[in-house]
Amino acid sequence: MPDRPRRIVVAITGATGAVYGLRLLQFLRDAPGIESHLILSDAAILTLHQETGLQKREVEALAHVVHKVRDVGASVASGSFQSDGMIIAPCSMKTLASVAHGLSDNLIARAADVVLKERRRLVLMVRETPFNLAHLRNMTAVTEMGGIIFPPLPSFYHQPASIAEMVDHTVARVLDLFQIEHGLAPRWQGMQAGSTGTDAS
Repeated sequence: MPDRPRRIVVAITGATGAVYGLRLLQFLRDAPGIESHLILSDAAILTLHQETGLQKREVEALAHVVHKVRDVGASVASGSFQSDGMIIAPCSMKTLASVAHGLSDNLIARAADVVLKERRRLVLMVRETPFNLAHLRNMTAVTEMGGIIFPPLPSFYHQPASIAEMVDHTVARVLDLFQIEHGLAPRWQGMQAGSTGTDAS
């Protein structure tokens, strides 16, 4: 079989946090040996413009391949299309519910269903707070099916100096799940010298 690039499907939904999907696309565009496949929901286009000021065409230009959200006949809708997995960044509660219940009501949900049935990696960067019981049960269902629930929660132990650094640290953790090399954030090297080491329990 001929060599192929590593294919990562990136979906952006209408939940707040469009910058996570945007930053993923920016990184994957220049990463060697990677081919990104983008799906934008209708609500994502609105949120991207509201939160980043970017137009649809500007975001689509960051991906190697773009699929329309209503094109359920797209390549990524079939298990025979070889990919290395999918990231929904951010993932709305509506999309989470569609994935949890196997609705496949648009290409994002269908592509996620394909990734799950083919036992590939699916990461949902769910964005909502607080969670209600339906949200929690849907997250449990996706986890039981093999998906990874990854709320984009910022960390502070690396002492970020900007929002961009916080975003990069979260995106770096997602890339780690796909074993994609990056230099987006420093790796934990243990407590700094002089730390008290007090018990936080």
